[in-house]
Amino acid sequence: MTVTTPGLVCAHHHLYSTLARGMPAPPAQPTDFLSILQQIWWRLDVALDLDIIHWSAKLGAVEALMSGTTGIVDHHESPSSIDGSLDVIADACAEVGVRVSCSYGVTDRHGSEGSRRGLAENDRYLSSGGRGMVGVHAAFTCSDDTLHQAADLAKKHGTGVHIHVAEGPDDHEAGARLEGLADETWLLVHCVHLDRDLPGLIAHNPRSNMNNAVGYARPATRPNTVVLGSDGIGADMLEEFRLGYVAHRADDVTASPETSWTWLENGYVLLPECRDDVVVWNYDHAESPWHVAFTPGTRPITVTSSTGETLLAGGCPTRVDVDEVRAKAAESAAKLFARL
Repeated sequence: MTVTTPGLVCAHHHLYSTLARGMPAPPAQPTDFLSILQQIWWRLDVALDLDIIHWSAKLGAVEALMSGTTGIVDHHESPSSIDGSLDVIADACAEVGVRVSCSYGVTDRHGSEGSRRGLAENDRYLSSGGRGMVGVHAAFTCSDDTLHQAADLAKKHGTGVHIHVAEGPDDHEAGARLEGLADETWLLVHCVHLDRDLPGLIAHNPRSNMNNAVGYARPATRPNTVVLGSDGIGADMLEEFRLGYVAHRADDVTASPETSWTWLENGYVLLPECRDDVVVWNYDHAESPWHVAFTPGTRPITVTSSTGETLLAGGCPTRVDVDEVRAKAAESAAKLFARL
């Protein structure tokens, strides 16, 4: 007996981080969240070029599809290769058959010219018909003026702002700075140290929060609609659901997996077409949160898009050669690592 579900949604991803696995050790051992950003991710993103971005996104999309994830809400940063970067990501995902909502994470870390170019990339991509939001890295790396420009740009395009909010203690002022600016269209990521309620969706990323030791966000206590993301650590959303459940359970012994399952299903708010995709699983209770929460190894056998196209057959993508994608991604990873 096989069971089908809709395609899954990763509500917050960083596809550019796909090739980071196995990267060289940082110059100094990070000891807190800010030093993790400084020693790892802010060194990685500045080393990206458009070719690396392509293969990182393509491999990430392949791995998403092979996990039953047919939609990704991506948040991108590549300070040395901003112009056209969102098209590269969108095209790579389209080649695999995975839907993607793109945004470029605007920041003032590289000066006013860097934030201007980031805003321009969001504007160019959305103006050309690209699907996405206006990205902002985080409030603590942006001036108030940059935050307001991003909010205005989102309103211009009739979309929301995709932004990290109070992920670590260094962004503890995010709530006060975004109050009155954020609205229901915004995607607020992490919210671990958020000291007040803000309007918008909250993207919960349990594995990333544990990996960065930033604390538990307690998303179940928020009035917001909560969605599940991976923050760049793959797009195996059944695994992210399990982690969402056990983190919730560790904080509240009365918690059930149904809450984390609701967070997973809420991803259709962002990419509703994924609800019409069909995933056939290797486990006959893949539709049950109480089963999946305690059953690792649940994998898709086939994925059929809402248009009727078979995107995954026998566990392998049909549009691309997975071995070739992995080989090309490995070459790009080697180039990336050499720069680091």
